[in-house]
Amino acid sequence: MREQQIATVMEKSEVKNFDHPDEVRRFPHGRVELVQIGGVVVGRSILEPGWRWSESVQPIAKTESCEAAHFGYVLSGVLKMRMDDGTEFECHAGDVCLIPSGHDAWVVGDDPVVLVDFQGMSTYAVPT
Repeated sequence: MREQQIATVMEKSEVKNFDHPDEVRRFPHGRVELVQIGGVVVGRSILEPGWRWSESVQPIAKTESCEAAHFGYVLSGVLKMRMDDGTEFECHAGDVCLIPSGHDAWVVGDDPVVLVDFQGMSTYAVPT
């Protein structure tokens, strides 16, 4: 049944643009713009210097760390991640990144981070 629903969705052509998102979620030092296309939610995060998940989104999510898994492409800036196990890494402009659930993240430097995320955005920054 699910395969049939996906096939039906994929038969319809769609074009969306982040200049006219279906939804915008705002939080301190940033926002995420969402488009729904092909049965999925794609998000563009714009994170300003000073943004940190544990300070800007954790009060909304009310979880210890970010529980969303992300699969995205970084358009600009540098985003640093610290996984719950202590592992740290950075995502730079031009990087495609896969970030499992269980992390904190923050903007490094003076440039905003712009990230297009193809996974994990449907419930991101939604009050629980």
